[in-house]
Amino acid sequence: MPMIERKHMRRVSPLAVVFGVVLLFAAYNLLRMVVHHMSPNLGAAVTNGLGMSDPITQLPGETKRGLRYHVAVTATDAPYSQWQCRIMYYWYKKVKDMPGSDMGKFTRILHSGSADNLMEEIPSFVVDPLPEGLDRGYIVLNRPWAFVQWLESATIEEEYILMAEPDHIFVKSLPNLAKGGHPAGYPFFYIKPADNEKIIRKFYPKEKGPVTDVDPIGNSPVIIHKSILEEIAPTWMNVSLRMKDDPETDKAFGWVLEMYAYAVASALHKVKHILRKDFMLQPPWDLEVGKSFIIHYTYGCDYSMKGELTYGKIGEWRFDKRSYLSGPPPRNLSLPPPGVPESVVQLVKMVNEATANIPSGLEERPYGDLTAKQEAQAAQ
Repeated sequence: MPMIERKHMRRVSPLAVVFGVVLLFAAYNLLRMVVHHMSPNLGAAVTNGLGMSDPITQLPGETKRGLRYHVAVTATDAPYSQWQCRIMYYWYKKVKDMPGSDMGKFTRILHSGSADNLMEEIPSFVVDPLPEGLDRGYIVLNRPWAFVQWLESATIEEEYILMAEPDHIFVKSLPNLAKGGHPAGYPFFYIKPADNEKIIRKFYPKEKGPVTDVDPIGNSPVIIHKSILEEIAPTWMNVSLRMKDDPETDKAFGWVLEMYAYAVASALHKVKHILRKDFMLQPPWDLEVGKSFIIHYTYGCDYSMKGELTYGKIGEWRFDKRSYLSGPPPRNLSLPPPGVPESVVQLVKMVNEATANIPSGLEERPYGDLTAKQEAQAAQ
């Protein structure tokens, strides 16, 4: 490190120091004015000079109230989707007004095309499914199309949106993790754009930028400014359909195809996400709840009575949402045996609390039998 020579330094007068501070303050305010009049996407490009995103960048008129986000979850009218939405909504209501929360209103975006028996219990907005046969049995393709319709037709008071899923449980109050033009997302270990560059380049050509522009995320959980999502959503829908139409891509990406489509669509719009590992945890792989905000119970939890994980083999004790395709889980599920990770214990306790307190009781809802098509949709 070079030495700082002092022999030629002169004493600076206090007046000069004051004058310099005034100039610096004026320059800072000018910069803030420029940032506040930039569009969300331009704001995302502002850096602190070290190549890092500037966390103080805000959008025009952004205040604490403006940081509120709308919780939006896409769903079907199948019993499998319904009971998960009811549990999710129970925990949303419980944590919504806790200290540190930026949660606004809640909407279940129902893409079955008609109202169901939960309309009075959960705030819902009915949209159309994709035309018959277009999803090719991959029900998740309806998610981007559902968001496109909702954004175009609904009145959304909040400036931000949290895209969530029915199998999310809020562990604690969730602040707005986004920073102005930078949405916040969760980095999934199995979304690997660089490892799939050959396929990614079909939809994100080299002239658009390096493959590292594509974040290792899906659309959920993501907190994003409404204006940015309005730009991304149609592209997300179109990229999803194009990926499904391409046999190589469909085979390679499988059930996470729509997640890759969202990541590519974001890159096409030059949107980079703040990656937050504490956004969510996924039992049984994440052993502790820690500081995470959401439990995502997409994986089955199978254990021996000694508390040993038997993943891939049905355990002596288990909790797997797919065990309840035709109806909700019963009240008061048995807790895991000793030795099972805290994350799994917390999950079951939270499911039990919800089922014990939801109006009428989950098991008392008359759902009827699932059709073969509903079974296939629920499994996905």
